[in-house]
Amino acid sequence: MDTQHSRQACARHHAPRRRAAGGLAVAAACLLCGPALAADEMVIRTMGPISYVCGGIAADEQLALAAQQKNFSMGVLFTQGERGEYLADVAVRVMREGHEVASFTASGPKCLIKAPQGSYNIEATYKGQARSVTVSTGTYNAQLRW
Repeated sequence: MDTQHSRQACARHHAPRRRAAGGLAVAAACLLCGPALAADEMVIRTMGPISYVCGGIAADEQLALAAQQKNFSMGVLFTQGERGEYLADVAVRVMREGHEVASFTASGPKCLIKAPQGSYNIEATYKGQARSVTVSTGTYNAQLRW
């Protein structure tokens, strides 16, 4: 694969292998994907009362996010298709009581969010198609699928 291969294409390509062969196969395969974001490059960002980090395409990122989960209060996963192919570059808005409290572009399929106790509506748009899910703090397995 050439170095122009996107994280998103890598995520779509390797998601079925993640289920079939486990995380190590994904890590090895994603090494071929060029500029995929390494676990040590995942950055926690803050916007108002919300902090978040996204990633999780490669196995090392999945492990890094799993280790960080205790420091966050919610998690959401972005996928598409029947096989649950991972998505990146998803526009995300975190809403509370009808007001936007954060917006960002997810650099990987899994986003961990640290927010004050309560219920939030996660609105996400991928290729012009919007999806939303209501998530309460303490929920880490919310999923939006296109």
